[in-house]
Amino acid sequence: MERRVRVGSLSLRDLCFTYDEDLVKGVQHHRIAPDEVPGEKLVLKHLDLEVADGEFLCLVGHSGCGKSTTLRILAGLQKPIAGTIETNGNPIEGPGLDRSVVFQNYSLFPWMTVKKNVEFGIKQASIELSRGLSKGQMSDIADEYLTKVSMRKAADLYPYQLSGGMRQRVAIARALAMDTEVLLFDEPFGALDIKTRRELQMLMEDLWVSGRKKTAVFVTHDIEEALLLADRIVFMSAGEFRDEFEVSAPRPRVPEVYFETPEYKRMHAHLLDLFYKAEETKLDQADREQVFDGGATL
Repeated sequence: MERRVRVGSLSLRDLCFTYDEDLVKGVQHHRIAPDEVPGEKLVLKHLDLEVADGEFLCLVGHSGCGKSTTLRILAGLQKPIAGTIETNGNPIEGPGLDRSVVFQNYSLFPWMTVKKNVEFGIKQASIELSRGLSKGQMSDIADEYLTKVSMRKAADLYPYQLSGGMRQRVAIARALAMDTEVLLFDEPFGALDIKTRRELQMLMEDLWVSGRKKTAVFVTHDIEEALLLADRIVFMSAGEFRDEFEVSAPRPRVPEVYFETPEYKRMHAHLLDLFYKAEETKLDQADREQVFDGGATL
């Protein structure tokens, strides 16, 4: 796959990862060199990626392809066995408040109100990044972003009083209110019904059009969602980046209009073909493994 060279505010270089604890310990204690780890044991295989400043990148692939693992490494929640990860030229060695993360499971503090959840994120970012915000300023910022996601009237409610879609709106408000340069989304709408999912997709599109653009990596297996939100799509399969392309459609993208355009249909068909080919490859691999294990007869 040919890639354009770009200056990235996020970068991965020769990234490898495995869940095999014995191999991880072997690499950590220099008993095994990273390039000696068997390829079939690698969840992520020598990944290279540059995400440009202000770019909205969607990482797309089937379940189990490694896309969420890649995002967790970008978030600093897991460590690779080889390769480098950087944000704005600085190595990522763990979680940091230069990056905001929105997970599928909402990640709100149940003992805090909606507004307190948002203010908590603002406060932590203010301390970490030496912004020196006052309580009044943090309150105003929380109100601003709750208004943007249509949750201002629910400011004094607790998470248990909210629907799944409302909780995710709050999580998005908190991530945006922290005003970090990098936003990471791990299938944030995957557990929602189709109506709520589309509403939040359009909320993201509106925020992206109207606000100061951040660098975003958005993990999804939803083709429509990726084509609606992305500036660029990277398709992932079996721990490798297999394809990528720009989504040059102008914003704002109105689904009822955009989804009927020839360009959208061409990109949709291309992604669907990639999914089918990836699934065929998985089945072929499973068949070969079954034969090697003596579990199949000819």
